Amino acid sequence: MIEKIRQAAAKKIVYTPHAAAQIMNVERMINPDEIRKVISGGEIVEDYPYDERGNTSLILGYGNNNRPIHIVCAPTEFYLLIITAYLPSEIKWSRDFKTREPLWSV
Repeated sequence: MIEKIRQAAAKKIVYTPHAAAQIMNVERMINPDEIRKVISGGEIVEDYPYDERGNTSLILGYGNNNRPIHIVCAPTEFYLLIITAYLPSEIKWSRDFKTREPLWSV
């Protein structure tokens, strides 16, 4: 799945309005270069094959200053849809940001 995501991103990256608002949040300020860096070097930590937007994935990667970033995305034939992007909370996620803490499990 990660290769499918990277192939879609190589064609075009499209942001939902929600994703655009999240990355522009003053407390986050995730820039497009960081998004690309997460996609190219990150790993899938959760997969949502039955999402209404298609098979979506949560990717963990590292942006500027090695800060952890989570991206939820859905690859299509023509582009990669970025559904949201955020800085994972140390309260909601394990120390490696790969596993949700039990209180915050889906």
